[in-house]
Amino acid sequence: EEGGARTTYKGTGLGMTITKKLIDEMGGTIQIESVLNQGSVFTVVLPLEIADMPKNAQKKDESVKAELFGKRALLVEDNELNQEIAQYILAENGLEVTVAENGQEAVELFEQSAPYTYKIIFMDVMMPVLNGYEATRAIRRLDRRDAGEVPIIAITANAFAEDVKAAMDAGMNEHITKPLDAELISRVLADWLK
Repeated sequence: EEGGARTTYKGTGLGMTITKKLIDEMGGTIQIESVLNQGSVFTVVLPLEIADMPKNAQKKDESVKAELFGKRALLVEDNELNQEIAQYILAENGLEVTVAENGQEAVELFEQSAPYTYKIIFMDVMMPVLNGYEATRAIRRLDRRDAGEVPIIAITANAFAEDVKAAMDAGMNEHITKPLDAELISRVLADWLK
């Protein structure tokens, strides 16, 4: 926009050209409203249709949900928004969900429950009081059979190889990254709760 040398933002405007071309090819429109020194609003409208789910995928999805219906999951997450999202995804898969807001609370809930109450645990890694790794180790050390058998799934924004290794070393069974993907959660549930 300005003719002078810019130190912070550099570009040729090619991104907007590419965006416009893609939107045109999809039969859509783009509108831009811009006010100097206030900002810009880009509105993209695309004519899309909702596709029908293939019949065999629908049947498989229904059978997995039926198999999971009524089973209890322990969700360990300190962020309220992440809790709501994860609870919704798990409930959509037929699970009953108990929420713990930190690792210490998760260990206590697990220890106070009857054996095999929780069929799976989704464990955030970064939490106050007791983090996910420490909580997993504490659960695995409990003197009850289900403590060593319950699948514990790490949920974290950290996706590096060392993060996956740290999760496995702590006794977790699988590592999935945030933001949570509903299809991935369904696949994890099908894999661990067959």
